[in-house]
Amino acid sequence: MSSKATQFRPVLLHPRYWLIWFAFGIWRLITLLPFSVLLVIGKGTGLIFYAIPSRRKTIARRNIEICFPELSDAERAVLLRANFISTGIAVMEVGISWWWSKKRFGKLMQFEGLEHLEAVKDRGVMVLGIHYTSLEVGAAALSSKWKMDGMYRAHGNAVYDFLQARGRLNQSIGDNSVFERRDVRGTMKALKNGHSLWYGPDQDYGLRQGLFAPFFGVQAATVYATARFAEKTGAAVVPFSHIRLPGSQGYKITVYPALKDFPSGDDLVDATRINQLIETFIRLQPDQYLWVHRRFKNRPEGEDDLYNLPARKPRRRKV
Repeated sequence: MSSKATQFRPVLLHPRYWLIWFAFGIWRLITLLPFSVLLVIGKGTGLIFYAIPSRRKTIARRNIEICFPELSDAERAVLLRANFISTGIAVMEVGISWWWSKKRFGKLMQFEGLEHLEAVKDRGVMVLGIHYTSLEVGAAALSSKWKMDGMYRAHGNAVYDFLQARGRLNQSIGDNSVFERRDVRGTMKALKNGHSLWYGPDQDYGLRQGLFAPFFGVQAATVYATARFAEKTGAAVVPFSHIRLPGSQGYKITVYPALKDFPSGDDLVDATRINQLIETFIRLQPDQYLWVHRRFKNRPEGEDDLYNLPARKPRRRKV
């Protein structure tokens, strides 16, 4: 592991971190249980959160209404419940990805289309994924078969950052790096040097590096970095999906051919193409998508807020 984020530092043993070390220890012990039992625990966790009124539940319900207007209210309710179950299972999947042995982890995986990565092995590769609830498992599974750098989102807790960065390389083959999500310079350099890197362009990051493009027929703030990175680094863009199979069958990881004639040089055309691809992946298993994210948070000028959520209470400053 070549990233500073994965290196242990003595400060992580400070007493202020003991509680989170304890929590992660319990979490890791739970992941020793059989996969079928972890699924049951995950389902129970999801149903508990489904039963509790929350901001995230409101967001998920609204996203489903926006993206699937053809469904009846009853069908949307079924999808929302299934989505919370999937989200609960995802908590268990994080532990599975971070701490299971490669042998045990590999028994759950079915792969298809790995030859599409071999076809572009002489270039950098942007492995185009989406925010399925099974994101941790999917990325870890692919990195167990294909040398791929990891990414993480920095949190306020140093122990969480350390465990997340190391965990996301647990199943990897080779000596890989892990990049903080906003480390544009580092990711660009890695792609130029022929590395492979997971990239998920399906969230609303605003318009500083994006534009409005249709997503499920609705204008959504969409990053154009997929095309810009590919243009500047010469990297291939290879989509992949990861679906949780029924029961205890495990997961199906599917790699698709690299995008042709991409980028086109037109940001809107390219962003629309990526959104259409993401829609296709979501429709493969809509209950397994991360609907709790405000995908339509930013609106074109003159359009109303699509969520109408109550304002958050201001956080108290620590003295």
